[in-house]
Amino acid sequence: MNRVLRRSRRLVPRTLRGRLSLVALATAALLMTVLTVAFNAVMDEHLQHQVDDELRTRAAAVTTTVDTSGPRVRILETVNDRLLDANVWIYAGARLLEKPPSATTGSPLTRAAGRLAAQPKPVCATADGHRPVRLCSQRIPGRDATATVVTALDLAPYRSSADTLLLASLVLDAVMLGCTYVLTRLSVGRALRPVRTMTDQATQWSAVGSDDRFGAADHPVELARLGGSLDALLDRIRTVLRHEQQLTGELSHELRTPLARIIMELDWWRARPRSEAETQATHEVISEAAQSMRSICDTLLNDARENALNPATAPATTDVVPVLSHLLRSLDPPDRVKATVETGTRVLEAGVASALLERIVGPLLANAVRYARSSVVVSARRLPSGVWIDVVDDGPGVPEPFVDELFQPGRRADTGDGHDGAGLGLPLARRLARAVGGEVSYDPGHTPGARFTVSLPAG
Repeated sequence: MNRVLRRSRRLVPRTLRGRLSLVALATAALLMTVLTVAFNAVMDEHLQHQVDDELRTRAAAVTTTVDTSGPRVRILETVNDRLLDANVWIYAGARLLEKPPSATTGSPLTRAAGRLAAQPKPVCATADGHRPVRLCSQRIPGRDATATVVTALDLAPYRSSADTLLLASLVLDAVMLGCTYVLTRLSVGRALRPVRTMTDQATQWSAVGSDDRFGAADHPVELARLGGSLDALLDRIRTVLRHEQQLTGELSHELRTPLARIIMELDWWRARPRSEAETQATHEVISEAAQSMRSICDTLLNDARENALNPATAPATTDVVPVLSHLLRSLDPPDRVKATVETGTRVLEAGVASALLERIVGPLLANAVRYARSSVVVSARRLPSGVWIDVVDDGPGVPEPFVDELFQPGRRADTGDGHDGAGLGLPLARRLARAVGGEVSYDPGHTPGARFTVSLPAG
């Protein structure tokens, strides 16, 4: 059974053009078969009526030579007697008066004529012998006697004409089916050419994230709908590519700091021989940086996965103060900058995971420590709307023309400030905060320096 199914599947064309051509061929074959059968049935019926009309005409001509006005049936001799006697039987009641010269009394054709003559009404019948013959009877009523004329006609020429018509119709059907298949393949191939072109363009555009789109103008309705579907698919692919590029950039940005710490520690350790305690300290710093890198990767990848799947998960809870203190210690502010954490309560919980809180506040603290002149103050407080964290420094602040581009990925106020950042920290912080129902904002009215505010849901 499986082999039969596999063989049948191999016979089915793989291309849409082949399948449509096969469907058109099957439909045309069915239609032509019905039309051919109907045409030949009508022609057979027409030929039979033509034969019957010919026989009745001949019978009517013969009746003019039969006299039934007297007590006996008499056959009158005429000039065309031989022509009228060909294939003609004349009966007086059941008695045979005259038959064709070529017919014998007990022949099958004569017996068939006798059966028709015995019928009370005029009838026609076909005698299938060596050659098919059609017979028709015609009654000649009289005052004292009744006669019956039976005429016969060879059907071979008519059957030959019917067979010729059938053969011609089958040849015509074969030619029409061949033309139907070829024209269908050509028409479908031409109709599908724009689809193939659109598919190739969509493949090319999706590979590079192009802004080109098909649109609905100058396209048939079907192609316009296909173009709309492909445009939506291209938009989704472009969004995925943009998210992939954004995730790659954010990972690169976030991993730069712990990698720099590892490289600095290794360079410092290789500079000269170190004691066992110094080596142990270097190992601890490298281990902490590696753990930080792992936490960064887990946080960003989990966030990307949650944004893709959008699961309904319960938020985590984190004590804010220890996380802020740990971030300031890990940033290691220079001696000229005094960094402090201010909070009105010893326990202040936010409704986010600790790793996510580090990724949100970390870029703000890093910028504050980098640009501060003498102090960085981190204050956290609880409000009815959630937990608010302010990061304030006394540096030069954000240039006013750059405020509108502050949270756009890849934007930097001063590319020549000696910092090799990629301009992804603040956009990442805002995106992560918004993902948990919070916000990161900048206060342009604060002077001197800069103040960033993080709002998070309460734990």
